Amino acid sequence: MDSISRVPMAHPTALNLAGGSDTQAEAAAAPENATESLIPAPKKPSTNSDGGVETAEEATEPAEPDINELCTDMFDKMAVFLQGELTGTCEDYRLLENMNKLTSLKYMEMKDISINISRNLQDLNNKYASLQPYLDQINQIEEQVSSLEQAAYKLDTYSKKLEAKFKKLEKR
Repeated sequence: MDSISRVPMAHPTALNLAGGSDTQAEAAAAPENATESLIPAPKKPSTNSDGGVETAEEATEPAEPDINELCTDMFDKMAVFLQGELTGTCEDYRLLENMNKLTSLKYMEMKDISINISRNLQDLNNKYASLQPYLDQINQIEEQVSSLEQAAYKLDTYSKKLEAKFKKLEKR
């Protein structure tokens, strides 16, 4: 009866997988550890004081299919979630790209408009410069007309005075 061998303790990962009461973070690490628990434990030859009695190796059971299914389901859902996040980010970048393109087009239109305004202003300045001699002539003519008008008023007053003297002389 003393020949019953000792069985080594089960791998802690296998216990965690079989327990099913771990948090999500531990469940996320479970698939890595699940493959470890499926690998049979190496045989450990033991030397017993009973003389060459062999010991039995540990029998490891594969993880329950429910845990494997849950892990697979969790990874599938995480993949869908991450895909959705990446898709949303890509759509945001596409929107920004389209907005940048539209803004660039608007700035190009504004540039064309400002170039046209600049050309038109330059044409107006050239036309004004070409009309400047005529405007100067108009100003000179206006000054001359003004001086002629003053002379006409003076002549009118002088003729009225002269008429008054003539009438005065005629009465005598």
